Amino acid sequence: MRNIATCYSEHAVRVSDSYCSGPLNKSYISPKSNPSIQNVVSCTYKTHISNQKRLYVTISWCSKMICQGFFIKISEKIPRENHYQHGFHQLPKIKGTKSLQDFSSDLKKKLSITVHWDLSAADFEAGPEPIRGFYIVVLVNSRYALVLGDMEIDPALKDLVDGLVLPKVTLVSQCEHYKGQWNSEISSKAKFSEIGVEHEIMIKCWQEEDGPQSPVLSVYIDKKRVVRIKRLQWNFRGNQVIFVDGLLVDVMWDVYGWYFDQTVGGFNSNKGGCGFIMFRTRSGLDSRLWLEEEENKLSDQNLGKPEFSLLICATQ
Repeated sequence: MRNIATCYSEHAVRVSDSYCSGPLNKSYISPKSNPSIQNVVSCTYKTHISNQKRLYVTISWCSKMICQGFFIKISEKIPRENHYQHGFHQLPKIKGTKSLQDFSSDLKKKLSITVHWDLSAADFEAGPEPIRGFYIVVLVNSRYALVLGDMEIDPALKDLVDGLVLPKVTLVSQCEHYKGQWNSEISSKAKFSEIGVEHEIMIKCWQEEDGPQSPVLSVYIDKKRVVRIKRLQWNFRGNQVIFVDGLLVDVMWDVYGWYFDQTVGGFNSNKGGCGFIMFRTRSGLDSRLWLEEEENKLSDQNLGKPEFSLLICATQ
């Protein structure tokens, strides 16, 4: 899949209005809509194992119908691949310890990587990601790289890692995949900054007064509508700026597959293609959408890159 921001640089319908949950704060949720089913969640964390060494650890959770357990990848750059592509290792057991050598092809040298995990008492809600009663501990070169969960670590593991210093870990990106009808509600949660609060996000696409050929895409944050896109048959790609927690956030959408995926019939069929909605914060130095080349260059310099992104993929 091409980088979503690159598509916008060539074909985007630019929307210049910027608001702070102001003119579109009317809350409306159709009672006839059914929620989409979340089946994959991938979270990428930035961690420092030393003053000079920065790594990205991606954890992908899948519904039990797809697989059991989780996938993990460690990289020196933010991965752009999906959960099933190269570099990911599946850890299918409920509890265990696994050592992984020569972990990823994009690492410049081999690292000693060990993963300890326990999902035996994990508590799940609607999605594939556990919310409590589990832990994942990743050690790189005998240093903490990532600690997730709220469950007490096994005594044997605690003795192994006792005295190690926990690194600063930041969630830099999150990718969620949903399955449902094109007019299903998509509900998610996200924090757009480390010091911000968690916000409820709802995405809804339904038909308004213009008829069945002109559905409207709306985005709600904390039950307030902040984005409303009409005539999606023309505005199937675009972006709009909103303010959240004092931050500029680009909301980008690409629902071309919902309309023009001829292999499955589009809106007039019982099936349809895939739509993408991305939320991405801008850094203080940024004044426009990033192109992939610019983002990679500044990422290497650790300057001006987006701090957090949430990508939602909706497949019919």
